[in-house]
Amino acid sequence: MTTKPPIFATFGCRLNAYETEAMRELGAEAGLDDAIVINTCAVTSEAVRSAKQRIRKLRRENPDARMIVTGCAAQTEPKTFADMAEVDLVLGNLEKMQGDTWNALAKPNFIGETEKIMVNDIMAATETAGHLIDGFGTRARAYVQVQNGCDHRCTFCIIPYGRGNSRSVPAGVVVEQIQRLVDKGFNEIVLTGVDMTSWGADLPAGPKLGDLVQRILRLVPDLPRLRISSIDSIEADPALIDAIASEHRLMPHLHLSLQAGDNMILKRMKRRHNREDAIQFCEDMRKARPDIIYGADIIAGFPTETDEMFENSLRLIEDCGLTWLHIFPYSAREGTPAARMPAVNGAIIKERAARLRKAGEARVQNHLQSQLGTQHSILIENAHMGRTETFTEVQFDSPQEVGKIITATITGQNDKQLLAS
Repeated sequence: MTTKPPIFATFGCRLNAYETEAMRELGAEAGLDDAIVINTCAVTSEAVRSAKQRIRKLRRENPDARMIVTGCAAQTEPKTFADMAEVDLVLGNLEKMQGDTWNALAKPNFIGETEKIMVNDIMAATETAGHLIDGFGTRARAYVQVQNGCDHRCTFCIIPYGRGNSRSVPAGVVVEQIQRLVDKGFNEIVLTGVDMTSWGADLPAGPKLGDLVQRILRLVPDLPRLRISSIDSIEADPALIDAIASEHRLMPHLHLSLQAGDNMILKRMKRRHNREDAIQFCEDMRKARPDIIYGADIIAGFPTETDEMFENSLRLIEDCGLTWLHIFPYSAREGTPAARMPAVNGAIIKERAARLRKAGEARVQNHLQSQLGTQHSILIENAHMGRTETFTEVQFDSPQEVGKIITATITGQNDKQLLAS
């Protein structure tokens, strides 16, 4: 009987994608075959629905494979997936990163002989997963997990119940991994985590994210470019702010977890900043690093959001000078406080999300137009596309060498990209 290599499917964030690659390695080391592994996301009900659709589709296409479901949605609502006839095993977020788990799964009869749900208490986790991978990402850019979990309890968010409390990867481990990646030829490293600015709180002496960033830049001097995936601006520490302002190898692009621009909505979300804090942070960082570009997450139609409250979020785009927007129509997650709050009409949520996206598209066009004639250092991701320091895509007519950093002048633009020859 012939065996087939396992199939992996990933939903959700970059950290989930990182962990899928780690599971792929663990499965290969254990000799896993004839299996489908679905790494789910719990951030919205739509993400859960999409995962179920993929499970059914992959089961139809692979009727004899063992179906293993893991990830945040599997952690927060294991019975939902265990009740699906297509699913053979539901695996928790702790279990999915353990070598012993995959050694057991590789045994032909293990799934039939064990309980259908293998999900332990994520809140009991005190360490990040020990399995590190080298080289996840494109041939140009690699992602390094430095933190997992979240200690905060925003009223709309289910993620802490899928990821557990905040745990940090020790700085020495991070530096060693980044040096290995640089030695392999990666020219850009992206630090990832669930709540990046909480890094270090659980480590001896309680270092801050800025301490980690400065240590990486100091101890890996041959690293050309370092990027931070996303931060909570209110928790940006002085060392991080200093690094952003003064370290040219730290890219001038920050993705901010803002979520809303109205103070009452922010309070009901249980966020730790107000509107004025966000605007001040963006102004201060732009003064310190004039070329900085901001991305941000904004939720449309959070419960109780009035027209006036929404307008405050819409104005935040201009007031903070945001460019790359991730707009999320509010989606109630069972078990969160926000799910019990008075809901906004679905049609209104959809319309507000469309207005936020339109405003974001206008900001992107303004940014692209402002770059015409400028010169940039561009990391080549594929033969005809690279990204500037501010994460702006640049399209090339002629093929370029993947993984290299080149200098080019911007000659034009299209709807979403800059053009260079």
